[in-house]
This record gives sequence, C-alpha cells and structure tokens, in this order.
Amino acid sequence: MSSRYDVVIVGAGIVGAACALECVSRGLKTACVERDVIGGGATAAGMGHIVVMDDSPAQFALTRYSQDLWAELSSALPSNVEYDRCGTLWIARDDEELQEVHRKHALYGAAGVATEILDAAALAEAEPNLVQPLAGALFVPSDAVLYPPCAARYLMREALGRGMTLYAPRTVTRAGAGRIVLEDGTELHTGHIVNAGGADSSGLGGDFPIRKRKGQLVITERYPGFVRHQMVELGYMKSAHSTHSESVAFNVQPRKTGQLLIGSSRQFDVEDSSVDHALLQAMIDQAVSFLPGLASLSAVRVWTGFRAATPDKLPLIGPSSHDPSLFLATGHEGLGITTSLATARLLADQLMGSEPPIRIEPYLPERFATSCQYA
Repeated sequence: MSSRYDVVIVGAGIVGAACALECVSRGLKTACVERDVIGGGATAAGMGHIVVMDDSPAQFALTRYSQDLWAELSSALPSNVEYDRCGTLWIARDDEELQEVHRKHALYGAAGVATEILDAAALAEAEPNLVQPLAGALFVPSDAVLYPPCAARYLMREALGRGMTLYAPRTVTRAGAGRIVLEDGTELHTGHIVNAGGADSSGLGGDFPIRKRKGQLVITERYPGFVRHQMVELGYMKSAHSTHSESVAFNVQPRKTGQLLIGSSRQFDVEDSSVDHALLQAMIDQAVSFLPGLASLSAVRVWTGFRAATPDKLPLIGPSSHDPSLFLATGHEGLGITTSLATARLLADQLMGSEPPIRIEPYLPERFATSCQYA
C-alpha cells in the first residue's frame, strides 16, 4: 500500500507537531510518522521554558521570534498546556555575575525586549525563599512556561483537524529520495521528508553533527507560592555551553499546579537513560544552595531525557546537503520547546519559497557540510 503527500514529517515531538500544523495550514498535503506517543522523547523531558536567549545573535533572533509566536497563540491554548507568563529571574550571586545582569539588560533593551534590574532587596521581595544575600537579578517579564507534552498534543490535534494524516505508533525502516517505508511495508511518497527526530535524528540517515545530551529533572509535590518566577542562575550559561563535561546548574520552574520543576543537569555521550544518582544529588544540592527550603519539600518523580545538540548551539532547519528531498528540523538541544513554532515557520517558508521574517542562513544544515567537529 502506498500514499502520496507534499510533505511527510518524521517525529511528533513538539517540533514535529509544530511543523505538521504549519505545513497543513499552508495547504500542503501533510503526514506525520511517530514511533511512540505524541509529545514524548525530549518534549516530555523538557522544562517548557519559553525564553529569549542571547548566546549568539542568531539564537536571540530565533528565540525572540518564537516567543512572540507563542504569545500570539497563548489565548487559544487549552488549560492543560498550563501556559504561564511568569517571567524569568536571571540570578546573580556576586558582583561579577551582576555585571552580566547589566550586560544582558543593555543588550535586551537595545533589541526592544523589556527587562528590569533587581537589587538584592528587590530580589528578596520577589522571591522570599531565596537564600540571602544575593547580588541581584535580571527580570525578563515576557518569558513564560508551559507543559510541553500537552502543548505538542494540542498542535497535533490542530493539524489533524486541518486534514493532516498521522501514522502512529509506526516505525520508519527506510527513508530517502522522497520515499518512506514503514515497518509493515506501507510506502509514503513525498516531495519533502522532514526529519524532526530530535536526539534520534541520525537514525534517519544523513551526515550532520547531532550529539545526544542527557538531562535529569525532578518534580515536587504541590507547594503553591513557594516560587513565583522561573529562576535560573547566571552560572547556568557556563553549564549549558560546556561540550565536554557533565554539569549542573540551578534552574527552578513554578507550575500552575503548585508543583516545582527542578533542573538542570547535562551529560554528553551517555546512552543509559537511568537516573544518575550522584549527578542528581549534585543538581539538588545546587538548587538547595539557592533555595534552602527545598530540602524539606517532597519530590514525586525523577526522570531523564536526551536532547539533540549541535556544535554551535543552533538548530538545523533546512535542506540536507546529500538528499534534495530531505529537510531537517532538529538539533534544538534545550531550546526545542521555545523555538518549535519559529522552526515550523522557517521550515515552511523554505518549502513554499517564501521570504522568512528573520535570516535563515545561521540555521541551515549546509553550515556543517565541510566540518562536523565539536569545539
């Protein structure tokens, strides 16, 4: 049995679901293949932070564009997506990190993103359970949080409602040259295959530098009001940018349920999905060093996931260099939730020959055509 489509997306995490909705909304005959559940994989292991990040101009442009798209969509999101514009506090422990607060404040302000510098007293008032004294923080009120699995399922339902076809749970056994073969022999013929497979993207073929990065998360019982904002230590940037070692950083998120989601840890080149208890303890100890009261709270679940990382911390969005039918929408690492909507727009713009609203060149896979080395 065979069917023909304009585009077939492999992977129904939040990036794949967003791509499916965008493509079908533009009139493309669209299908999506998912081997497991909608919103599983890295989507189910993400914190759901909708955040503007400034590691590079390209990262800033993509995250800001996507955050604006989430804000536009927010009124349509069902309650189980738990979209909450709680804002982010980037916390400085000392005067050196406070200089980074001022740098970010100037950069964001120049780009039209509102921020506020909080001194030690204002930070203590904003988050009374934080350890004192701290030097201060940068407050970014436009940042939000949401529950990623339900967000992905919402996007997929919307795509199905517009006529998309879903093959799930189904496994791709062969893909390339405009043809996908499923485990039962079903063939899908298409002008465009979109690889949205996240950490497992390399299994679909192609020569591109995706490296797995393992993370662990903890969620607590319900403690409404214990924290009010997404809180991230400025030292997180060093942790997030390391490419060689395991690391932890303070990253705590309030959920609309009253629960606290606690991160973060990062490990490269680890295939074992089990909890690393030593790294978990280091992560919790780091969180407790900022929020001492966490030590008396109860956790209900600990889990792990794998993110798809690239050497330059930017996703791969666009055509593969070895197969003209294959397009990539992967390599988002810890920013797939944030950038899913922008990724879908940029991908569809390329498929349709439309002019994108931001420069596409920094995200094109061809940037790694001659080198796939990590720094």
